[in-house]
Amino acid sequence: MAASNFVDYVKIFCRSGHGGAGSAHLRHAKSMAKGGPDGGDGGRGGHVIVRGNSQYWTLIHLKFARHVFAEDGEPGGKERSFGKDGKDQYIEVPLGTVVKDAETGEVIFEITEDGEEKILCKGGRGGQGNWHFKTATFQTPKFAQPGEEQQEISAILELKVLADVGLVGFPNAGKSTLLSVVSAAKPEIGAYPFTTLVPNLGIVAYRDHKSFCMADIPGIIEGAAEGKGLGLRFLRHIERNSILLFVVSAETEDVVGEYHILFNELKKYNPELLDKHRVLAISKADIIDEKRMAEIQSQLPDDMPCVVFSSHSGFGLQALKDILWRELQKE
Repeated sequence: MAASNFVDYVKIFCRSGHGGAGSAHLRHAKSMAKGGPDGGDGGRGGHVIVRGNSQYWTLIHLKFARHVFAEDGEPGGKERSFGKDGKDQYIEVPLGTVVKDAETGEVIFEITEDGEEKILCKGGRGGQGNWHFKTATFQTPKFAQPGEEQQEISAILELKVLADVGLVGFPNAGKSTLLSVVSAAKPEIGAYPFTTLVPNLGIVAYRDHKSFCMADIPGIIEGAAEGKGLGLRFLRHIERNSILLFVVSAETEDVVGEYHILFNELKKYNPELLDKHRVLAISKADIIDEKRMAEIQSQLPDDMPCVVFSSHSGFGLQALKDILWRELQKE
């Protein structure tokens, strides 16, 4: 997906429909000069509804459609004729979208399932017609309820990519190359920092026709939790991943030290991320000799699954997929 086509943050203004007014009509007919009240109820105003759609991967379709207004309900009529309900307006969003109040920053709800619907702005109820107010001692009420007011809100929609495995690492660690060889995804790859500017998703085929989703997330730099580099713009995407795959290049002098820098950035951003299953993968094994390979393997931590692999030669890729699948089953 082209960088210009990936939008993970939009601000929209929504307004539901006003409820239709109830009718205060009094029936008049030749056979019934004083037929009494027969005013119908007003229609409900339309809701603004946010709906999850698994066919969407970005919020770009909302980038230039930031005002969403539902229809007003129609007023009631004579002979207890009910007004028509206002048409609901649907906002289709990708799975993993968080909806917040733009003024307070409070999370209103999250959309995580296909077809899931949440009302963002509730339409006003239609007013009751005058026939509701007729009593034994009050036969001809000449009044009816007005419809309820509509609701308005400025909302922020943030996309947090949903994936089974999220790739975490410094720029140029080999994350995009890994995704391109284990899936059909074709992320931009280059020998310079921040080649990846937006998350890329790929489906990784596993044994016996099984598969899982992997997300290549823009590279972390030290200080990302404070907003340096791409900062908070990409860190929120990591929150949705079931497993965090830390990718460290074999070119790095201190493999474990680099892992700890990544680990600490996530800890500062959101300590709850540390509860996720973690796997450490050392990339670019094809560029080191056996002595350096043995040295790296001796440094790997014992408290998490570790693997050394090469995207170019294919070394260790099946072992990596086996580890990820095993961790996913635990999850």
